[in-house]
Amino acid sequence: MRIWVSTVARLGLAAVWLVAGGLKVGDLAASGRAVNAYQLFPYEVAKVIGAAQPFLEIALGLLLLAGFAVRLTAGISAALLVVFIAGIVSAWARGLQIDCGCFSTGGELGAGADPAYGWDLARDAGFLLLAGVLLWRPRTRYSIDGILMGDEQ
Repeated sequence: MRIWVSTVARLGLAAVWLVAGGLKVGDLAASGRAVNAYQLFPYEVAKVIGAAQPFLEIALGLLLLAGFAVRLTAGISAALLVVFIAGIVSAWARGLQIDCGCFSTGGELGAGADPAYGWDLARDAGFLLLAGVLLWRPRTRYSIDGILMGDEQ
């Protein structure tokens, strides 16, 4: 039963990364503006981070989908999610009115629009939980790791 929980966690987190990266990869400039909206980096650095981020997310999604290096990929996922959570908390604490850009182009919100920081944090905490399951129990069904370890016949 535990192997199925890990399998669902792996495939769920893979879907998260593939969707998040896929939605951003078509407009890298918007992804850079979303990172810049957090006001944590100089604009040029934010542009580079924003341009690289969708590719990192897609790579994590593909590795998880294939089930290759699951524990390592889950660890990188967890670290990235902690960075995202810290960024959202920082924006909220500083009173910024932004869309997190997790599944959109992000950026500053218009006048009167309320950011969904509570929802964003709860969602990312749920994704972090999925990564935690995979750090704890990385063996899953239908994975390259399983084939390499002789689990899959």
